[in-house]
Amino acid sequence: MEKMNVLFVCVHNSARSQMAEAFLNQLASNTFKAESAGFEPGNLNPIVVEAMKEKGIDISNNQTKSVFDLYKQGRIYHYVIAVCDATSAERCPIFPGVTRRLNWSFEDPGSFTGTFEEKLTKTRLVRDSIKAEIENLIKTYQQVNF
Repeated sequence: MEKMNVLFVCVHNSARSQMAEAFLNQLASNTFKAESAGFEPGNLNPIVVEAMKEKGIDISNNQTKSVFDLYKQGRIYHYVIAVCDATSAERCPIFPGVTRRLNWSFEDPGSFTGTFEEKLTKTRLVRDSIKAEIENLIKTYQQVNF
């Protein structure tokens, strides 16, 4: 059976989309192949790296990617899921052949203020919310296709 290609996008590809990609690849790599990219690729957020390590997922070597580079390569995705606010999501190019576009709006860990521990605490909440959405996507997909 062909895997479902999923692209997670956000502004910098430094936090939310990286977490979503990692969770989907960890939880359902037999069904899905996830990638992530940003509108303005930045640097990987070290607090996000730490929060994911707590879940046993090492994203420390991940590179940030440009959604426009993937578009120019002619990539085909079954799902393009924006994990940023709706206004930012509108900047995403329309990929050829896309069957579903979704928008899951999560707070940007890059905007959190406070001490390292305070930012980590807030990032954990975003991480766990993203994981719950991923689990729901997997469950919904399985109900529809099995």
